[in-house]
Amino acid sequence: MVLTTVIISRGGQDSLRLARERLGADVVVVPRGSVTGVEGALLLGNATNTYMPRGVVDRITAVPGVAQASSQLYLTSMANSSCCSVSTMFMFAFDPVTDFTVEPWLQEKLGHDLQVGQAVGGADVFVPEGQDKIKLYGYDFDLVGNLERTGTNLDQTLFMTFPSAYAMQEISKTKAKMALPLLTDTVSSVLVKVDQGADRTQVAQAITDAVPEVQAVPAAEMFGSYGDQISGVLRTLVVIVVLTVALSLALMAVIFLMSVHDRRRQIGVLRALGATQRFVMLAYMTEASVLAVAGGLAGAVLAVVVVYFFHDLLVSALGFTILLPSVLSMIVLVVVGLLVALVVAAAAAIVPALRASREEPAVSMRE
Repeated sequence: MVLTTVIISRGGQDSLRLARERLGADVVVVPRGSVTGVEGALLLGNATNTYMPRGVVDRITAVPGVAQASSQLYLTSMANSSCCSVSTMFMFAFDPVTDFTVEPWLQEKLGHDLQVGQAVGGADVFVPEGQDKIKLYGYDFDLVGNLERTGTNLDQTLFMTFPSAYAMQEISKTKAKMALPLLTDTVSSVLVKVDQGADRTQVAQAITDAVPEVQAVPAAEMFGSYGDQISGVLRTLVVIVVLTVALSLALMAVIFLMSVHDRRRQIGVLRALGATQRFVMLAYMTEASVLAVAGGLAGAVLAVVVVYFFHDLLVSALGFTILLPSVLSMIVLVVVGLLVALVVAAAAAIVPALRASREEPAVSMRE
């Protein structure tokens, strides 16, 4: 329980931190009243119908304190796509002329911009076996690169330029079972870089005042609802863990007391043969340690299996992404979990062990 709680709480907080860092912006501008929908799209890859006229980009750029503004368009998520190793693939388009989040990576890794018909995928996006292109809504994409694994919805995202998105929409009208619901000259969000030294909160408020149909949120406050949700889940898990540890401690103490009672004659014989109080004490504490390590390992394995193999179910149930720890981090967490198990077992066994070691041999053997 302790290990699972730590993995979930740390994973949720790390995913939020990475999501904010991935934005690469100081302020995020979305259609008024759609902050939650955009948060769900960026963090979980949820489909969202949030659109605003593309003309707002120029109006936002004209606001004092805005250094750079770049628009993005969130497309319908693809369910059970053959080119993604997860159940849902998120797609969004960006403006290569003004973009400052994906474009720098393209220049560093590829050395060139994305052309029409080219796309970059997350770690879980790939070209289906036996094909040389990714077909989406009847349109063929060349997958020219993949981002490094992050453990967030970025791993299942396909990035394309606006011209590619428009071309895909046009093809979908005749070659897809269902046309792509894409509105020309619309955007879903605008990422903003503020001038050096400018206050992000003040710039966000200025944007909201200048463009009433939008809502500007400082990047540090983005995903606030999910942060509150993680905190609520964490508080619940902490209460469960405290109760679990307390009940385990009481139950183990009772079991060790029963064990001492059943072995009183054996302890008396050992003491009569010369065993010291320290020997009896160490024997019980050693037994407690062996049981703690065995039980702790079983619990650690169960925690790892649940978190790794049921990751998607946990994300769906909890409502936020969980960034899985690296192998090294997991080993460290397992070791810490075993130490917790040892401490709890030792605390449960200490009183019965002291009682057994201090009892007179004659009294123990007589009973």
